[in-house]
Amino acid sequence: MSTFMANKANIERKWYVLDAAGKPLGKTAAAAADLLRGKLKPEFTPHADCGDFVIIINAEKAVLTGKKLEQKYYRTHSGWVGGLKEVQYRTLMQEKPELAMKVAVRGMMPKNVLSKDALSRLKIYRGAEHEHAAQKPEIWNG
Repeated sequence: MSTFMANKANIERKWYVLDAAGKPLGKTAAAAADLLRGKLKPEFTPHADCGDFVIIINAEKAVLTGKKLEQKYYRTHSGWVGGLKEVQYRTLMQEKPELAMKVAVRGMMPKNVLSKDALSRLKIYRGAEHEHAAQKPEIWNG
C-alpha cells in the first residue's frame, strides 16, 4: 500500500470564518493555525502546504484571560542600541486588535517556509463585516 502525499494539484482550499467575539485570543489563534496548516484534513502532509483560507472577524472583541492585559507586552526591536519598543496588550487590543491576532497566529505556526504562504491566506477584521462573501465561506464552530 502506498503512502498518500499531497501536492498542489490535488489540494482543495475552502474558506472558513472564525468569530472571535467573547472567545480567548489564544484559542481562536490556535484554531486558525490548525486550519491554515490543514491539520484537520485527512490528506494532511507535514511538508506540503495543504491548508485553507481563514477569515477572523470581531478581533477587537477577543478577550485575554487573567492579568494579560496589564502584564503582557508586544515587543519589537529595530536592531539599533536602545531600539526596543514595548506596547502593553491593553493598548494594542484597543488600537490594533488585528495585529495582536496576527502575532498570536504566527506564533502558533511552524517556523519554516510554509508559514509565510499560510499566513498570506489569513484575513483578520476588527468588526463583524468582511469583504469575502463571494468566496462563500463556512462558519467554523470547532
